[in-house]
Amino acid sequence: MEQTLEEAWRELVATARRTVTDGLVVGTSGNVSVRVGDLVLVTPSAVPYHRLTEEDLLAVGLDGRPVRGTLPPTSELPMHLAVYRNTSAAAVVHTHAVHATAVSTLVTELPAVHYMTGALGGPVRVAPYALYGTQELAGHVLDALDGRTGCLLRNHGTLTYGDTLTQAYDRTAQLEWMCHVWLTASTLPGRTPSLLTPAQLDEAAEKLHGYGRPA
Repeated sequence: MEQTLEEAWRELVATARRTVTDGLVVGTSGNVSVRVGDLVLVTPSAVPYHRLTEEDLLAVGLDGRPVRGTLPPTSELPMHLAVYRNTSAAAVVHTHAVHATAVSTLVTELPAVHYMTGALGGPVRVAPYALYGTQELAGHVLDALDGRTGCLLRNHGTLTYGDTLTQAYDRTAQLEWMCHVWLTASTLPGRTPSLLTPAQLDEAAEKLHGYGRPA
């Protein structure tokens, strides 16, 4: 168990650093977590990711009770724990990605501009605004995630989850890309982006479910 925690922490730190490198967060914004059994490893509050070491491992129980580490957990811990308690998530990534945050201020649902919408369970909803770090925000996020593996947070950012940190991160990156595509297409004067139908999304989702697996 101990070795598993150490390995998970190293992967978590690497993923958190990647969100900065890829421009999905600025400074100490955003946060990452991974579930290991009944424990949740999570990034700390207000600590630049490049300063984190193996000795900084931070773990809490599913009830938020501190189990390991001395650093304070991210202020968004209630949101992460709500996702773990109510979904099959094994990892959660929350970012303040530029294009996704911009889209969150414009619509209540990201229009289906690309078939990868199906990989997130369908059109991505926007969770209503609530102060960061609150149970109210956590509740809004759970509603937006119903039947989905990702959502936007109004005037805030994104949240995605997955079976692994890699999957959760890839979904975050894909969501940011789709938001960029929609914003770009929407800026052309006199033109309206074409959207996929529910049937087309269902067809894509079914095919994506087996993507990368042997035929």
